[in-house]
Amino acid sequence: MTPTRASLTRADLAPLARAAVGPQRTLVAVARLPGGSKKGVYRLAFDDGTTAIAYVWSPREDYWSQPDADPRDPFSHASGLGLFTAAHDRLSALGIRTPHLLLADPDRTYLPAEAAVVEDVAGGSLEDALHRDPDTARAALERLAETLGALGAHQGPGFGKVALVDNGGTSHGGSCEQLVTDRALGDIDEVAARDPRAAQAREVLREAVGSLAAEVRSRSRHPLVHGELGPDHVLLTPDGDPAIVDIEGLMYFDAEWEHVFLRLRFGRHYDALRAPGLDESRLRLYTLAMHLSLVAGPLRLLDGDFPDAGVMRAIAEYNLVRALDLIGR
Repeated sequence: MTPTRASLTRADLAPLARAAVGPQRTLVAVARLPGGSKKGVYRLAFDDGTTAIAYVWSPREDYWSQPDADPRDPFSHASGLGLFTAAHDRLSALGIRTPHLLLADPDRTYLPAEAAVVEDVAGGSLEDALHRDPDTARAALERLAETLGALGAHQGPGFGKVALVDNGGTSHGGSCEQLVTDRALGDIDEVAARDPRAAQAREVLREAVGSLAAEVRSRSRHPLVHGELGPDHVLLTPDGDPAIVDIEGLMYFDAEWEHVFLRLRFGRHYDALRAPGLDESRLRLYTLAMHLSLVAGPLRLLDGDFPDAGVMRAIAEYNLVRALDLIGR
C-alpha cells in the first residue's frame, strides 16, 4: 500500500494564517481538503468561528511528475502562485467572482513553498447542489452561464496562459487547433504504450484526429476560458452566486475547448450552459482530443502515489471507451 504524504499541520500553517488575518484571531484547526493533485488546499479554522482557505504549491503537495513547466505552452503544468495571481487579477478586473485573495506569499516567508490564503466561500460546490436539489441549483447554473458569457466576451491578443499573454508574451504553436491536434497525437502514442486496446486502435485514432483537424478553419479570436470548469470547480456563495476556483489554468483559447469539457462534466445539466455560435468542426476534433487527454493524464498520474487511484482509473477507462466509440471500435 502506497504511504500517504504527510499533510501540513496547524503549527506549520499558523504563521501564514496569522499574516493573512491578523493577530486578533488564533488558528485552532486545519484540514487538508480532498481531491487536489497539483496543490495543497487547507481549510483554516479560527477561534472566532471563521474560516479561510490556504493554497500551498510545493513538490510534497503536487502528485504530478513534471519538469519545469514552459509558460509558452498553453497546456503545460498549470501550477504555481504566479499563474494563480495572474488569473485572479484578470478575473477580478472583469468582475468575475472567485474567492477573495487575503494574502499571497511569493517569497516563501511563512512556508518553504509558495502559498496564498483566500476567502472560504461558504455555500458548498455546484456539484453538491446539483446532486442535492437540481431544481434549486438551476438558478446557479443560469448565473454560471452569465459568467461564461463574461469570460467569452473578453478576448486576448493571442492564445495562451493569462500570465503569459497579459504580460505581452506569445505562446508556442501556430493556432489553438494545431496545439490540440499535436497534443492528441502525443496522447494516442502514450496511451497505446499503456493499454492494448489503444495500441490496437492506434493508427485509426491517429487518422481520425488528422481527418477532424483537416476540417477546422483558421480563426483569430481567442476568448478567456477556465479550461477545466467542472461543477466541482464552482463554489456557491450564500446568495447562490457562482465563484470559480482552480483558476491557474486560465487562458485565452478556443471556447469550444471549454464547452467540450463543460458538456462532459455537466452532463444533462449542460443545456443551461450551452452557447451560440460554437464551431461544430472544432467541437468534433476537441471532443476526441479531450477524451484522449483524460486517458493519458490520469494514467500518467497513476505512475506516482496519488491517493485516489481508483478514481483516476475510472476516469481513464471511461474516456478510453468514449474515444474508441467515436472511431467505431
